[in-house]
Amino acid sequence: MFLGIDCGTQGTKALIVDDAGRTLGRGHAAHDLIERANGAREQEPSWWVAAMAAAVRGAIADAGVSGRDIVALGVSGQQHGLVVLDETGASIRPAKLWNDTETAPQNEALIAGLGGAAAWFDQLGIVPRTGYTISKLLWLKENEPDNFRRVRRILLPHDYLNYWLTGRAVAEYGDASGTGFFDIRRRVWATAPLDLIDGGSGFLAAALPELIAPDAVVGSLTAVAAEALGLSTRCLVSAGGGDNMMGAIGTGNVRAGVVTISLGTSATAYCYADEPVTDADGWVAPFCSSSGGWLPLICTMNATNVTGRMVSAFGHDIGFLSEALAATLPGAGGLTLLPFLNGERTPDLPTATGSLVGLRSDNLTQENLVRAMVEGVSFGVTGAMRRILGGRDPERIFLVGGGARSAPWRQLIADASGAEIVVPAGEEAGCLGGALQAMWAARREAGTPEPLSAIAERSIALDADKTMRPDPARRAAYDDAFGRYADALRRIYGVRA
Repeated sequence: MFLGIDCGTQGTKALIVDDAGRTLGRGHAAHDLIERANGAREQEPSWWVAAMAAAVRGAIADAGVSGRDIVALGVSGQQHGLVVLDETGASIRPAKLWNDTETAPQNEALIAGLGGAAAWFDQLGIVPRTGYTISKLLWLKENEPDNFRRVRRILLPHDYLNYWLTGRAVAEYGDASGTGFFDIRRRVWATAPLDLIDGGSGFLAAALPELIAPDAVVGSLTAVAAEALGLSTRCLVSAGGGDNMMGAIGTGNVRAGVVTISLGTSATAYCYADEPVTDADGWVAPFCSSSGGWLPLICTMNATNVTGRMVSAFGHDIGFLSEALAATLPGAGGLTLLPFLNGERTPDLPTATGSLVGLRSDNLTQENLVRAMVEGVSFGVTGAMRRILGGRDPERIFLVGGGARSAPWRQLIADASGAEIVVPAGEEAGCLGGALQAMWAARREAGTPEPLSAIAERSIALDADKTMRPDPARRAAYDDAFGRYADALRRIYGVRA
């Protein structure tokens, strides 16, 4: 048996599968969130550990198995977070998260410090966004200098969990891609950005973990970790990766031609590539994958977090979202909503706010407002997705995340993109990706290697009842609505969609 663990923003999930990929048990535990009006979003790393233990023990109980029989586990973690440890290995302060926009000024300063966006692109193949890890380090130096001087290890959230599980500090290429101090073409740490912060002293570079390949084993569980999780010290820990990278594995996105869209707290779209895919405009994050290749990706910061708030503001539960979509027509009666309640990452507008355009007396209904919000979220991710695909429409999209549960939302994505929408039978793509990567690494460690593509092919089933095919008759209405969205984005923020 193999275990996948997904440490997200809102909680941690755990999934146990057998070597055919069949789900045996699930577990979940929620996280608290430190949230401040200035854009700060933080969590204590100890909360992740406690939630991981609760989720894993829940999955073991749900499966009705002995945790000592689990061969290996893989950890999926929210990307870009900054965990800093002191010389004893203790966390110095709460981790700043991927959706923390407090560091926007530091990000602008770092981009300028290296010579502008073009210089970053030339040197690293990537231009950092506000949510990336590097601006958090400069923020720490400027705002908490005493804490900055105590830093001895710099880890991402999933790296920290691997460190807690095994006692070994490592990183892998996929998650490291989102730090802003990693060369995505050569797949090595890049020290020039860190020199901007520590003056070239090497202080920060010395705190970086060792890089390992995605099919490598970090180590075995420590006795403390095994006891806390109800597992064995024989259980291996694979390299793991960022949540998007592990979600790609969990949807079979390990070969060229597959597109995945995740509608979770944030929305992402990505597809596997055998070579680096770079974007000088900076919309596409040209990340490495956690499966041996690259994973060009776009991420928007506003998805189910804002649609959930919209229906809640009207006094409804989340089921009203599907009701509103079913009761309205594409285009929301002429309403256009830019859903930037949390700023935005793609396009890079960290201080943006939500904007409503086209409001009239005849279209002012709760249902139209909800549809306008959902369309705004959808247009943000599908419009940016086309940049990955060179302007082409995809033929098929794997849709995952909370938004995938809504049949009308799935149909909206199908109609607006022209693609067939398929949904994996299990909702825990990140967890499943962790379990499958653990299987891949364990096979290699045992001297019986198996291609990850073969493991994914036999392990990932689709929920046939959730497949949606595009209705060509609706495409024109969605193209018109997207045109209004793009026009609003250009007029209000000067950005071309």
